[in-house]
Order: sequence, then C-alpha cells, then structure tokens
Amino acid sequence: MQGKLYVVGTPIGNLDDMVPRATQVLQFVDLVLAEDTRHSGQLLAQLGLSKPLKSCHDHNEKELAGQVVDWLRQGKNIALVSDAGTPLISDPGFNLVRLAREQGVEVVPVPGACAAILALSAAGLPADRFSFVGFPPAKSGPRKTWLQEIGHLQHTLVAYEAPHRILDLLDDLIAVLGSARFLVVGRELTKRYESWYRGTAQEVRDQLAADPQHLRGEFVVLLQGEPSQGELDAAELHRYLKVLLEELPPSRAAAIAAKLLGAPKQTCYQVALAIQQASSEVP
Repeated sequence: MQGKLYVVGTPIGNLDDMVPRATQVLQFVDLVLAEDTRHSGQLLAQLGLSKPLKSCHDHNEKELAGQVVDWLRQGKNIALVSDAGTPLISDPGFNLVRLAREQGVEVVPVPGACAAILALSAAGLPADRFSFVGFPPAKSGPRKTWLQEIGHLQHTLVAYEAPHRILDLLDDLIAVLGSARFLVVGRELTKRYESWYRGTAQEVRDQLAADPQHLRGEFVVLLQGEPSQGELDAAELHRYLKVLLEELPPSRAAAIAAKLLGAPKQTCYQVALAIQQASSEVP
C-alpha cells in the first residue's frame, strides 16, 4: 500500500496552539519534510517526538518532489511542515503537493494555525470576501506597481511583511493609495508581545515608527478594500476628511476623498466644511 502525504499546520508562536491530531500525525509518520530542520527539530523535541527530518524549501523542492513521491508510492507516510503555520501559504510545498496529486498519492490536510486567517478574524475588517496577496515585492518600484494593481479591489486584502520592510511598505502604500486608506496591522500574533495597529495608513505608519518594538517579529497587514460607488460610509468619510484637512483646504481634501471613496464630490465638500467649522469652534 502506498503512503500518504500529510500537510500539517503548526503553531505560529504559541505552542499550545498545536492541535492533538497534528501531534498524532507527526508521531506516526516515517519522515518529516521541514522548511528548516533545525526549527522543526525544536518543535518535535518540545512535543517529545524524535523523527527523521529532511529539508524541503524553495531552493530544492522541485528536485526533491519526485523522490518524495517515490517514497510515498513505496508505502512511506510523510508529513510536510513549514517553519510556522500552514504549509503552502507563502511557504514551500506547492510543487510537491501538485506532483503527489498528479501521481495519485493521497494528500491529507491536517488543520493548524494560519496567520492570515487569525489576523482576519480579529482585525474588525470585512471577512466575507478577501484576498490573500502574500508578501509584497521587496523593492519600492515593483512594490508600488503591485499596490496599483491590487489597490482598487473592493474587498479586504491580507499580506505578510518582514519587520525590516514594514515602514517602507507603508510609505509606498501612502504614496500610491493615499494616507487616508484604512488598514490594520498585526504583529507577533499569538506570542507574548502580540500588538495591533489600526487607523489610516498615516496613523498606522506613525504608530509603528514611534514603537521601539516595531522592528521585531512578523507582520500581517490587512488593507480595507476600496469602497464601491454608492457604498459611502459616513464615519469612514469623516475619518478620511479629518486626516486630509490637516494638510489641505476643504476643496482639495474633498476632491481626494471623493476619488478614494468613490463618493460625490459635493457631498465630501459639505462634510469637509462641517468638520472645519466644528474644529474652529473648539476652544
């Protein structure tokens, strides 16, 4: 009988998030394929397990996939894990899983943590429809093009980002989509220093820049979708205009808000005047 390939989700920080079924699978398989064998070796040790480990990462996966499928067809049961979370979600494993499927090998998903889904569940942004867009390009030029391509989408966007690029991403996001675009950033999810940042792009950028811990950990960035015509949210319009009016006159602020939100320019202008008047009345 041929073996099975188990795609096993692992914790993204808190070991208590390891589900019993995943532990049981790792206990009985013949081999564990790991993105980083040192990291996964520590996880196995924490679980009280000792298993043969073999590296499976972006640089060797295509060459390794054929050999792994041969082992599976010979009857070995094999688990695929990533450094954290669910394999294939911005992690290696696609080529192996595809080849296994093509060769008639059974692939069994074993649920576990996924940073994108965890962040989406707690961000307070619409989750009925969303796109996971992975890691942004590392360089500013391609990253701005990427933002232009996805920025018009009208549903929540979920991305991952490394700590040394998070401020650069927000700078480019402000340049391309405007400082008033609403977003949520989660850092170090499930870990001791889990942190959340919510607000306009500029507000979140300022929060992170002021936080001495912001260059540590891993980030999930959730970008609110661009509102469609006729779906104007009064609170959202007020928030956009309040930020814009800090730097611009009402007419210019209204024009930008109308473009960002797809709202009538005259409506935006009237709200901008009301905000300005209210601000001038504050003692």
